[in-house]
Amino acid sequence: MTKIALTVGELKAGFSEVLQRVQEGQTVQVLYGRAKKPVANITAITSDTLLPRPLGLLEGKASFKMADGFKFKSTEDFLGL
Repeated sequence: MTKIALTVGELKAGFSEVLQRVQEGQTVQVLYGRAKKPVANITAITSDTLLPRPLGLLEGKASFKMADGFKFKSTEDFLGL
């Protein structure tokens, strides 16, 4: 697997080509700002990436509670889409 580094401007200018390279197995590192600081990696989704994740990892360590009157009309409404 090869890795290339692109600034945000380069990524935006050649987005379709970048996606093609990712599909071919390359990893793209995104550089940001004048210092060209690495902020993200773009990699292809593989079958390993899609493995089921176990639920309940935080059981007993974290919790949440919904307000008594909590309602939403749809998932899209809830997510603000």
